[in-house]
Amino acid sequence: MQLRTPMSMAVHLAVACLFAAPALAQAQDTAGATDLDQVIVTANRTAVSVNDALAPVEVIDAEQIRASQARSLPDLLRGRAGISMSNQGGDGKLTTLFLRGAESDHVLVLVDGIRVGSATSGLTAFQDLPIEMIDRVEIVRGPRSSLYGADAIGGVIQVFTRRDKHAFAPRVRFDGGSNDTLGYGVGFGGGNDRGWFGADYQHTRTSGINACNGFFDPATFDGAGCFIALDSQPDRDGYEKDALSLRGGINLGEQWTLEGHALRNEGDNEFDGDFTDRAETVQQVIGGKVRWHPSDRVDVHLTAGRNVDSSDNFLGDTYLDFFSTHRDSATLQGDFGLAANQLVSVGLDWLNDSVESTTRYDEDERDNKAAFVQYQGKFGAQSLEASVRHDDNEQFGGHTTGGAAWGLVFADSWRVTAGYGSAFKAPTFNELYYPFFGNPNLRPEDSETWELGVAYLGNGFNVHLDTFSTDVDDLIAFDAAINLPNNVEKARMQGAELSADTALADWTINGAISFLDTENRRGFYEGNDLARRAKNSARLDVDRAFGDFRVGLTAVGEGSRYDDVANTRRLGGYGTLDLRAEYALTRDLTLQARVANVFDRDYETVAFYNQPGREWFLTLRYAPMD
Repeated sequence: MQLRTPMSMAVHLAVACLFAAPALAQAQDTAGATDLDQVIVTANRTAVSVNDALAPVEVIDAEQIRASQARSLPDLLRGRAGISMSNQGGDGKLTTLFLRGAESDHVLVLVDGIRVGSATSGLTAFQDLPIEMIDRVEIVRGPRSSLYGADAIGGVIQVFTRRDKHAFAPRVRFDGGSNDTLGYGVGFGGGNDRGWFGADYQHTRTSGINACNGFFDPATFDGAGCFIALDSQPDRDGYEKDALSLRGGINLGEQWTLEGHALRNEGDNEFDGDFTDRAETVQQVIGGKVRWHPSDRVDVHLTAGRNVDSSDNFLGDTYLDFFSTHRDSATLQGDFGLAANQLVSVGLDWLNDSVESTTRYDEDERDNKAAFVQYQGKFGAQSLEASVRHDDNEQFGGHTTGGAAWGLVFADSWRVTAGYGSAFKAPTFNELYYPFFGNPNLRPEDSETWELGVAYLGNGFNVHLDTFSTDVDDLIAFDAAINLPNNVEKARMQGAELSADTALADWTINGAISFLDTENRRGFYEGNDLARRAKNSARLDVDRAFGDFRVGLTAVGEGSRYDDVANTRRLGGYGTLDLRAEYALTRDLTLQARVANVFDRDYETVAFYNQPGREWFLTLRYAPMD
């Protein structure tokens, strides 16, 4: 894989850091680093140890989420390995995520195994998934279409809601802070070997910030930003949300398990604009799972659910329109152990997307049927996996994808991995059927990715270096020749990610540095960088406990990027520092404090959209079993 000169220098630096790992490992305390038995299920649709996964992965568990004091899911994810984010004006505003440079709609998102996201825009409302109810986040970088089908070009992110399997206990939370932020939450849960249940409700509101500093001239349609007339809107743009989570499960004997979950977030979001300036949103996920486990070598489960992504749009108090998409899905999967360390998984997937809107679409429903098979095996120090999947879509027909990976452990603590994967992205309803804009003749976007990684997995010190190169064909972009979207572009994304975690003198340290090089390889903007992808990014989390007192920091930095495909509008790089502390008033009662953007940096991740300056937050949490 050939990298441009700046990328080559970055990789050389990363390799130097990687080979310093053994010396660092010998110098630090072995307690408290990443659990070597930590499990991830998203990478292979089966449970596998994080350090045995052949794909680059990251798991953010409940303890890390609570300790980070993140205010939202985008806040929790920003700056992590391979991730770059763009936000349009603060809390609750549209937030898009790029994974390894892949488009926002090239990243598959799951909530408790259920596919989520808008079928019209192709985007996932990360800002509307309530962080207070998230128990765990799993991130898989790289193509996964051979297991999950469309959308998994850049990777897969799966969110798991809380699971209560301890003695019954209530919990209460109050918080407040800058920009008139106020919130509270109540919940309860518990369980044992026979079953579990839980429920939580959260309310949060904030006056927000002035989302946009741009304008346009309605006479000439000239200007930039948020479609605000020349007199502008220098007002605060608030956000209010109410979230409810219900879940439970029961073991029906030794072989059968039944569980269900429901998550609903209702938001009221203000923003700047002369065409629309407020939206009432709903993000809802309902699902269930039946599992049959007759022996140690056979595991069969049926999963089904529905995601609702809807928005009622207003201009002031005047109702304008609404968009609502429903994604109904079901999966039947069987995992069969052929011998020790030899596993075959086979499965059937069904997905139905439908649209309800005041805007008329020529087609407002389509389904997708798929079958997949995967093999995973270990042979001494070597590991192999291979998968293939065929999708039959009502609109674009058949599509077959595949993937393979190999890993080798050597010198006890070192591992090298290599992989290949093909993937695809199905056109959205907007791209296909939106009035006067859609093109029903669009083909899926296709990609091929090659990966190479090396890792040092020490006792209390882990470091990973992963490199990748992805080529995407038939990229959908606006074609001036027909005044419609068309399959006219190609792109290449390549880069490297260096991540490490350790415990040093009672300090827990997690860090990641990502380097990205993108290029439009065909079309009018051939040779340009892809828009809104930061060329490099980094994140550092440091925490330490002093008895009942705990302190920590999060530093995030991102390099420059272009806001437009023409590469005429450049956004500078930025860095922010967040400080946090918490004190256990009693065993069950904790006071948390956080100052975000300590140095009050002024920056943009989307041109003309403001980002919050320095903010402070306080949280009082009563949680006996957390």
